[in-house]
Amino acid sequence: MNLTVNNEPVETSATTLLGLVEETLGELPAAGVAVAVDGDVVPRSAWDRPLSEGMTVDILTAVQGG
Repeated sequence: MNLTVNNEPVETSATTLLGLVEETLGELPAAGVAVAVDGDVVPRSAWDRPLSEGMTVDILTAVQGG
């Protein structure tokens, strides 16, 4: 399936948003991750949502610094 992830074209075998996030980040952090699909923020409780060809997904992670 072809998607746009963080403004880059990506071909993935993931079928759900959670699968895509895990594929992209490797190990899924307990917190500090936000996801938007086609411009709409998706709560973590809805990450079992199926993916469709051509979706645009933004995956953001919190970065701590000092």
